[in-house]
Amino acid sequence: MGADFDFWDLQRTAWSLSRQARRQKPLPPLLLFTDPVRTPDPLAAAAALPPGAAVVFRAFGAADGLQVAQDLRRLTRAKGVKLLIGADATLALACRADGVHLPERLAHRARGLRQAQPGWIVTAAAHSLAAARTGLARGAHAVVVSAIFPSKSPSAGAPLGSLRLAALTRAAQGPVYALGGIHTKNARRLLASGVVGLAAVEGLMPRRKS
Repeated sequence: MGADFDFWDLQRTAWSLSRQARRQKPLPPLLLFTDPVRTPDPLAAAAALPPGAAVVFRAFGAADGLQVAQDLRRLTRAKGVKLLIGADATLALACRADGVHLPERLAHRARGLRQAQPGWIVTAAAHSLAAARTGLARGAHAVVVSAIFPSKSPSAGAPLGSLRLAALTRAAQGPVYALGGIHTKNARRLLASGVVGLAAVEGLMPRRKS
């Protein structure tokens, strides 16, 4: 079995969106979200990313979370990829990450984290326009809105679709990433959405072929 890293369309779309965006804080155009079930080998997934992308490592309290985070830090630094840690600022500090990604319920911590760590990128999850506005108002550099398309995530709600995402992005008053069911075949549907980048789990996983 060999690895097929054929997600060029998704990468190209993400960088096109990044060039369209005008913002003060440089943000990665492409975010890989890890998941214990859906990305069982986060190092392999991170190794397939191009320079300038970012990994959001979500340890979910795993016993080996620090070790995996440190391994990811070494790999991402060598590849020119950013590393954000999901929810856990202590872990982010321990592995010298580039920032944190906050779940929607913790978005209120964004401003304090930015003040404590001025060099960090701080993003927050949002599942509605109200949550997107709240996350940005509370200091997140960007919000990650989901789900855009039908997703395998057990926590995903009804998909927004590209048109409603575009309306939300216009009204959010700040940078928005798109997450949820995004892959090479539908990424280009978001080119006119106004988002600053794309985020995915399985859409950025190395695919296998015989």
